[in-house]
Amino acid sequence: MSIQVGDKAPDFSLVTLTADGPQVVTLSKITGESNLLLLFVPMAFTGVCTTELCDVSNGISEYENLGAKVYGISGDNPFAQSEWAKKEGITIPLLSDYEHEAAKAYGCDYDQFLPAKNLIMGGVPKRSAFVIDKAGVVQFAQVNDSPGDLPDFDAIKACLQGL
Repeated sequence: MSIQVGDKAPDFSLVTLTADGPQVVTLSKITGESNLLLLFVPMAFTGVCTTELCDVSNGISEYENLGAKVYGISGDNPFAQSEWAKKEGITIPLLSDYEHEAAKAYGCDYDQFLPAKNLIMGGVPKRSAFVIDKAGVVQFAQVNDSPGDLPDFDAIKACLQGL
């Protein structure tokens, strides 16, 4: 079952690749600094995931003006994420959930993901969005079973505006 509004956000420590090399981002260490928007996406270098994170990157000032820091999370390794971000112009930090532990903790992982014929993967994150307030409480949660369905970004912005 996925995390629900009102639940304490599960903690995680995930790696992001920065200009200074790999860095660990721990949710409990960044909670309190600002409200957070966590965007789980199934896979780097795929159409809908690229469109989603490019659109969010291009509109990042809207989220910043609402007092939110945005993170993208996928099961790809940080080096693949970094190349994807460079190629597509994704500017939000990308966190590698390579072991799929965060997706599992948030209840947004596929038992079996079938992105193409004869390609079966387990643990891949469903396209999901979670808003976490400064106290570490989930204020918005959306888990989409279809990888082609984007989160409701108008509802996300409304939630952030109310925090």
